[in-house]
Amino acid sequence: MFLVLENVVKRFPPRGGAAEVTAVNGVSLSIEKGELVTLLGPSGCGKTTTLRLIGGFEVLTSGRILLDGVGIDNLPPHKRGMSMVFQSYAIFPHLNVFENIAYGLHVQKIPEPEVKRRVRKVLELVNLLGYENRAPNQLSGGQQQRVALARALVMEPKVLLLDEPLSNLDAKLREQMRTEIRRIQQELQITSVYVTHDQIEAMTLSDHIVVMNQGIIEQIGTPEEIYRHPNSQFVANFIGRANFIPAKAKSVQGREAVVECYGKEFQVSCKKGITAGTKGVLVLRPEMLWISDREGVFKGVIKRSVYLGNAIEYEVAVDGASLIVMETNPKRMKLYARGTSVTLDAYMDLAHFLLA
Repeated sequence: MFLVLENVVKRFPPRGGAAEVTAVNGVSLSIEKGELVTLLGPSGCGKTTTLRLIGGFEVLTSGRILLDGVGIDNLPPHKRGMSMVFQSYAIFPHLNVFENIAYGLHVQKIPEPEVKRRVRKVLELVNLLGYENRAPNQLSGGQQQRVALARALVMEPKVLLLDEPLSNLDAKLREQMRTEIRRIQQELQITSVYVTHDQIEAMTLSDHIVVMNQGIIEQIGTPEEIYRHPNSQFVANFIGRANFIPAKAKSVQGREAVVECYGKEFQVSCKKGITAGTKGVLVLRPEMLWISDREGVFKGVIKRSVYLGNAIEYEVAVDGASLIVMETNPKRMKLYARGTSVTLDAYMDLAHFLLA
């Protein structure tokens, strides 16, 4: 592995009457060369602190960080071979685009011909050729973020660190920049660690997602693994939306289980370690349910319906519980009124059984 965190802990000492805070609690993580790994989680989960520990902007309480087999715990940020793109672009307002991107190279006293070559190369990479002489206040938010990215890339780092770099952009620009960042990362094959609280960003960008909660890692996996086979209700609820339906395992074979739910039995995938007799919940995503004109799986009553254009979202009362149904098939997108009795069908083979 190229970048390795071994049982990393970060505690902030008591301050101003507040108790000691453990921001990162025993995080171990291995990242392959050329991978883009996203640290995902809610505010306060430890993801940004973990990124800052990797970059050397925070000091470890305990644990180790290795880059290409060499410990870097005691190295200052500028000697770690890493570059960081911050949430605030941190562009120098008194320097033009070229000068902003070349700043780090000038600090390292790189010869001017080499500076010009490397700056031109990254300008082309981030689609900013022709903007060299513009001041930052003459750029859009997306262009400023490209400058910040180019300034990091021009240093030719071993690892690129990105701390919620798109959070200040509007929705359409975020979508465009997600695509650009992934394109550039794959083109350069640069090892990258990306921090976000936005699940769409994580799903779009990542080779692997690290879901964090209260300083620990809840789950590591590909976007598909995290979404389809969450380890916990926290992960299932944080990545997308989920219905949690009470169920009981009747029999288990490996990662497959027959579960009883609302008086019916279904074969579903399950979390490792589940045994027969275990009570838990079925995770059923809203898009796995639809209103059917045949017998279906569940019977219920419409509590709420919202027309979204490309989908209709329903809240359906089933046996005292509320299930969210996201109807995305245009041939089935009939808007049912509140109080309508309906039958729900579902892709039960895609459901996933977890501990309650």
